[in-house]
Amino acid sequence: MDARELTLASLIRDTSCPGELPVGHQLRRKKDWSWSLVVAALVGAFGSSFLYGYNLSVVNAPTPYIKAFYNETWYRRHGHPIDPDTLTLLWSVTVSIFAIGGLVGTLMVKIIGKFLGRKYTLLVNNGFAVSAALLMACSLRAGTFELLIVGRFIMGVDGGIALSALPMYLNEISPKQIRGSLGQVTAIFICIGVFTGQLLGLPELLGKESTWPYLFGVIVVPALVQLASLPFLPESPRYLLLEKHDEAGAMKAFQTFLGKADVSQELEEVLAESRVQRNLRLMSVLELLRAHFVRWQVITVVITMASYQLCGLNAGLVIERLGRRPLLIGGFGLMALFFGTLTVTLTLQDQAPWVPYLSIVCILAIIASFCSGPGGIPFILTGEFFQQSERPAAFIIAGTVNWLSNFAVGLLFPFIQKSLDSYCFLVFAAVCITGAIYFYFVLPETKNRTHAEISQAFAKRNKAHPPEMKTDSAMAEEKANSQPEPDPSSTLDSHGQNQMSKCVFSLQ
Repeated sequence: MDARELTLASLIRDTSCPGELPVGHQLRRKKDWSWSLVVAALVGAFGSSFLYGYNLSVVNAPTPYIKAFYNETWYRRHGHPIDPDTLTLLWSVTVSIFAIGGLVGTLMVKIIGKFLGRKYTLLVNNGFAVSAALLMACSLRAGTFELLIVGRFIMGVDGGIALSALPMYLNEISPKQIRGSLGQVTAIFICIGVFTGQLLGLPELLGKESTWPYLFGVIVVPALVQLASLPFLPESPRYLLLEKHDEAGAMKAFQTFLGKADVSQELEEVLAESRVQRNLRLMSVLELLRAHFVRWQVITVVITMASYQLCGLNAGLVIERLGRRPLLIGGFGLMALFFGTLTVTLTLQDQAPWVPYLSIVCILAIIASFCSGPGGIPFILTGEFFQQSERPAAFIIAGTVNWLSNFAVGLLFPFIQKSLDSYCFLVFAAVCITGAIYFYFVLPETKNRTHAEISQAFAKRNKAHPPEMKTDSAMAEEKANSQPEPDPSSTLDSHGQNQMSKCVFSLQ
């Protein structure tokens, strides 16, 4: 045991309480949501994923007014109205450039997060949101539609960073018993953002010719709320311990987020991962793609994220009761069923007066199926599948697939709809069926499992173990054989040793 681990061991002993609660009470306490966890989730999601959802939908309602603004600006500059094809191109760029900005933001996350950490990456990201809001809100008054396009791009950068940094932060501050539920906050606030964008776009509110710029100015509110609140919360304890080697800071962060003084078990679990990854550096995207021991994790994340973006938004909080696997399989299966039914009702909608209402029911059923299952799980799985050194690269891959799929849907769906008419939804049904079949045969359940246990579940399919795990296990076994009677003053207590041994050897 090196000096750093000795220091951490003493910190763990210092957090022990003289009178331990019964096991049942300890288990119940682990599942409690502390105020710090709740605030971190709500504030983080409000200033991040909420804005992503809001900007997905906010351009829908003011479309006629924005196109008229483009036409007026063009006429003032060139002395003639804009060509319809040119107007269509400008509008397509305005909508789709959000996804291009998101891809750029995703590629920036690893560099920013390495130096700033999870929390400060989210804080700095608000600068993009505020600057984008000012550009877009002032575009009409300035008479320059380029400001709106540039603002949409910058807002995409904000979304790309947010959808990578926020899930990492929430994944690393939450105990595994509620990791899924806390991670779902990301998806829930995406849905709330989409709804808010539609709501504020109503003509009775801001969806008027004179007030549509305020729809984009509203973006500063969530950004400022996050800027004012997040600094009072700790950084991710896993980031502090594994990347900054700040044992005291990690212990304090765990105590704050878990709402208890005795965080020995959590520190021991992270210490086990620290021992395994002691000499590891952060993996690059290419290294992660080439690593055989995470091959199926990467494939699963890519398919999950692509399926998510091709189907819709959001998920519910039943994830901790049913688990990730049945929710993904069941959700996509039901969506395929209702997509097929919707195709039938659209084809026969002129046959009876009640058929169009059945189409509406099918649409609501598709949304409900998505909400009950697949919506937020991709973000959770990306954090659960990979160890600390692999996680930033994994989120870059997931984010890239997310934004490219977003861009592809926005670009191709009008052509698919024009070619297939009412049968266009069969394309989405095929995607859902393919996803459900894949998850049935490949995806293991990750509920209440540590990162090491999840890696072990994939090891057989990958036909490769991470070499650092084998090396550390061998070192631990050799050390145990060479030191049969360790000095209790320089090691963890017996309970801590047993827990540590379980953590380390479970990685084999």
